[in-house]
Order: sequence, then C-alpha cells, then structure tokens
Amino acid sequence: MGYEWFISLRYLRARRKQTFISVISFISIAGVALGVAALILVLAIMTGFHDGVRQQILGNVPHVLIQKRGVGIDDWQLKLDQVRAASDKIVSAQPFVVKQAMLLANGNVAAVNVKGISADNRVLKQRFMTDGAPVAERLFAAPKPLPGLVLAADTAAALGVALGDQVNVIPPDFDLTPFGLIPKIKPFTVVAIARARGGFLDTYYAYISLHQAQRFIGTPRHISGIEIEVERFDQAPAVAALLRHQFAYPYSVRSWQEMFGSFLAALRLEKLGLFIVLAIIVLVAAFNIATTLIMVVMDKNKDIAILRSMGATSRSIMKIFVFEGLLIGTSGTVLGTALGLTLALRADAIITWLERQLGITLFDKAVYGLDHFPSEVVGGDVVTVVVTAMVICLGATVYPAWRAASLDPAESLRYQ
Repeated sequence: MGYEWFISLRYLRARRKQTFISVISFISIAGVALGVAALILVLAIMTGFHDGVRQQILGNVPHVLIQKRGVGIDDWQLKLDQVRAASDKIVSAQPFVVKQAMLLANGNVAAVNVKGISADNRVLKQRFMTDGAPVAERLFAAPKPLPGLVLAADTAAALGVALGDQVNVIPPDFDLTPFGLIPKIKPFTVVAIARARGGFLDTYYAYISLHQAQRFIGTPRHISGIEIEVERFDQAPAVAALLRHQFAYPYSVRSWQEMFGSFLAALRLEKLGLFIVLAIIVLVAAFNIATTLIMVVMDKNKDIAILRSMGATSRSIMKIFVFEGLLIGTSGTVLGTALGLTLALRADAIITWLERQLGITLFDKAVYGLDHFPSEVVGGDVVTVVVTAMVICLGATVYPAWRAASLDPAESLRYQ
C-alpha cells in the first residue's frame, strides 16, 4: 500500500478536534448509499412493471396483425397458407372474427368485443375457471343446448354470472322483419371465466368459436383478420415488414409495437426520468464529499506543507485527497448496492408484510392486473447505477484535490 492510501485512511479517522469532519464523512457515505439504493430499487420496479404490462399486452394481442381495410378477408385459407410460408420465425397464424357487442344477463349490461377464435388460439392457453373439461373442448363442441362463451373475470362479475349461466349477446346488427328492424340476439352459455381479474385488455373481450362468430357477427366465408405469433416478440417488426411486401393495400400489417409501442415508450421515458431525478440524490451526496474534502484541506494545510517539504509531489498530494473521496464514494456505493438489491429482490415480500402489518392495501393487484408486486433486477441497470455513482463521487474530489496540490508550502508554514 502506497503512503497516499495510508494518509487517506488516517485523515478519515476522527480525532478529538476533527469529530465534525468525520460526521460529515459518514453523512456523505449515507447519502451516497441511499441514492444508489433508491436508484436500483426504482429501476427494478419500473423494469418489472414494464415487463408485466408488456406480457399482458402480448397475452391478448398478436405479435403481428393482418387486416383488410373496409371489408373482411374472404379467401382467408389461402392467406393463412401464404403467411405461414412467409418466414420460419412465424410460430402460428390464426384467423379471427371480432365485433363490438352488448352482453345482457340478470338485468346487467356490459360492452365488449366479441371475438371468434380457432381452437389453437393462444388465448385459450391462459388460466380459466371451468367445470373440469378443457376450455377449447367446451367452446368448440356442438351447441347443447347453447353455444359456449368465454368471459373475463371482470365482465362476469359485472354481469353477475357464473359457469353455466346464460348470457345474451347483442351485436350492432338488425334483422329486417315485417314488424320493422329487430336487433339480433343470441343466447350463449358461459363455459369458462378467466381466473385473474383486472388483466390488461382481457376485460374488453368475450370469446366464442370462429364458426359461431362467422354466422352470428360476421359472414360465413369472411374473417376480420389474421393473428400471427413469432418466436420472440422483438422479431415482430421484421416479420411485419416482410409481410407488407406480400400483403399490399388494401391489407394492413401491423406489429404489436405499432399498436402499443407509444405506451411502452412512455414507460421507458418515465424510467429514464426517474433515473435522472434520483441521480440528483447521489449528486447532493457528492457535494457533501466535496465539502468534507475542502474542510480537510483547510485543516491540513500544515500537514500538506510538511509533506511537500519532505519531497511529496503535487501529484501525490492530489492522490491523497482523491483516494479519500473515493473511499467515501466506494463505501456508500457498496452499501447502497447491497441495500438496493436486497429491497428489489424481496420487494413483493416486503410489500405483502407491510400490508399485513398495517392492514392497508399498498398495491392493488386488480388495478394493475399483476399477480405480484413487479420488481426485476437487470444487471445492466445495476452496473449503470454503480458507474454513475462512482463517476459523480470522483468528480466531487477533483477541485479539493487540485486545491490541496496547488498549496504553496512556504506560505502555509510562514506563520506556523
């Protein structure tokens, strides 16, 4: 260990006349630690919330969506074959029919998008409350006595229905009869209800079989569009661009980023804003480090002059105070990283414990559609926080160290 490190450590130890300086040093360490911990925790929560919302979106929204402007797709079987052969990144391509409708049951009304899906649609892979039979089997079975309907938990609660109850579906279509225009009404039986409440977008959909949808809310030989699933969600823009060459106007090809990218971009921008705001906490702590070093330099004028007289160079004097500032910054960063990781990794357990102890709801899972408090630690974010904190702390040492190195030993010792 060089003598610069030795002297830096000695200056951090408080003697009777230097207790105030030492207290400021510990306050600086605490400030850096709190700032780093807050940054790591908030970034982990924002990342977890961002990923949770994205999973909710991708759970009910296709990676790529093909629709035809103005009318439905008529030769859809041929189009399905073309889509599936377009790229090896495409996992599945499923037809669907969708139309807004009213649901009526027990005197209650709910507005949803009634969507006709095929038996292989990934929506049916979610968790549902059923009578024991698979959802697809009940939904696509021959109507006995009524066709099946799958509801979201919130919609079922709003209608006051349970499994096996009857729900009347009323689309915005009318039949012309001798008595005038009469709205189309068709009864369905609830065969499955989503387990989770508050799922993003789930509340706005009710599902029936594709065949029933074509006959009731669409036309027998047409579909509303084709939903495409790719291997990885980030491959959607490239696949969409490829399909646009094959499906020109009047077809519309959109990736999930184009449909919901602005919302996710807003979350990323919010994450960046929080990072900048919380980094100011570390910056304030860095000012405390600079204040501590300036006070040490003022207190150690005589010691600095003696070291220079004994042959210490300006560079060595600067190292002493840079090392002292780095010791404070490193200590705070290490403590803050440990605290931040502990809180981020156990955020859900901590929130649950606080809710149980205080008897209040801090995180309403139904509102956010998440089954746990979101917190996901990303190594890159932790490294960014640590590097940022260390750079800020290092920057705070520059002026006091330069000031100490520029002291004239003769002037310092003249009146001693």
